[in-house]
Amino acid sequence: MPFSISKDEILETVAMLHTENLDIRTITMGIDILSCHAASGKQCGQKIYDKILCHASQLVKVGDDIEKEYGIPIINKRISVTPVALVADGLGQDDMIEIGRHMDKASGEVGVNFIGGFSALVHKGFSRGDSALLAAIPETLSVTERVCSSVNLATTKAGINMDAVAGMGRIIKETARLTADRDGLGCAKLVVFCNAAEDNPFMAGAFHGVGEPECTLNIGVSGPGVVLNAVRKYPDADLGELANIIKKTAFKVTRSGELVGRVASQRLGVSFGIVDLSLAPTPAIGDSVADILESMGLEMVGAHGSTAALAMLNDAVKKGGAMASSYVGGLSGAFIPVSEDQGMINAVEAGALNIEKLEAMTCVCSVGLDMIAIPGDTPAEIIAAIIADEAAIGMINRKTTAVRLIPAPGKKVGDWVEFGGLLGRAPIMKVNQMSPARFIGRKGRIPAPIHSLNN
Repeated sequence: MPFSISKDEILETVAMLHTENLDIRTITMGIDILSCHAASGKQCGQKIYDKILCHASQLVKVGDDIEKEYGIPIINKRISVTPVALVADGLGQDDMIEIGRHMDKASGEVGVNFIGGFSALVHKGFSRGDSALLAAIPETLSVTERVCSSVNLATTKAGINMDAVAGMGRIIKETARLTADRDGLGCAKLVVFCNAAEDNPFMAGAFHGVGEPECTLNIGVSGPGVVLNAVRKYPDADLGELANIIKKTAFKVTRSGELVGRVASQRLGVSFGIVDLSLAPTPAIGDSVADILESMGLEMVGAHGSTAALAMLNDAVKKGGAMASSYVGGLSGAFIPVSEDQGMINAVEAGALNIEKLEAMTCVCSVGLDMIAIPGDTPAEIIAAIIADEAAIGMINRKTTAVRLIPAPGKKVGDWVEFGGLLGRAPIMKVNQMSPARFIGRKGRIPAPIHSLNN
């Protein structure tokens, strides 16, 4: 589709790039690896390694070239693959770990930041491959650098697999233990979903869906600083006017993303997938979703009114993106991770924001409880219950929700974890210590809601 861009739009985009932190957060190549099944983890891993090198060897170079030609920063180049539990069904735990090592080696060879797809879809139960992959997650994330893992354990159609919920509480704890020397870093590469999106380009939850082409390119655009600047220009606008301003800003940001995505997919000779317009913050000053909410009139994020402000922001971003491109997908909306957003960190430090308020805000944002550090001695049952609560929000509201918790070994409330880069730093947040152990111990499956019967 041809793009018609005026001189004023060009100047406006230049300002977005240089003063408002506009960037292409990621170009993510999705690769179908279903053909890579083999009799052992080593053989399967080698096939996956070969296929990644075949398709993605030019990914980083093409991204760098486009960045130089168009002047638009492309922060991350990433790969997602078909959920490994499907590809390696029938293999054992050690085989899964070996596959993870090959994925890590391949992603290092082609130079990408992360590779997603060490994943399982268990919303109605477990195959042999699912069980083996789940058992392999802690060690795999501890011995690899770039591999990211995700587990989808609930959907609106299927309900919530509480056996998987209970298991993920233990898996998260074990992953933290095995990466204790890095403040539990392995947990930052592990996300638990309800209603996972199959075309999500953002880590740690990216995987290549079974309905996707052989190879595709998805774009993740991020512009919290651009939206923040637009909101600040209109301090007296009413909320309806402000929503329209945000919508128009999101439209402009999405156009930049689609341009980059189509050029990159053409040069790589792969299908163009979707543009995910997500306000994904970074620790950089001025690149914060919390700052946007506060610029709307909140004294600090976490104050009463935060959920309403976030709902308006998320909806306006989606509407603006949908106007700009016919291929908006992924998660598309506002992310509220704690460690990756300096405004969120400030609110936690000030006592304005707690996990309960974050959970309420996840009802209306893009994902869920993201990059939250909690005390290392938090019991697995409490972690599982937090996952169950978030899955229930997603299931009932027909939306994607997720949990990425880091029970930092040896840390308590008031301490900090330091991850660096886009993962940032985070204060350890207080967790309600009332035990849900008997509830989690019941296991089974929470049935799907009545509105799932819509065929």
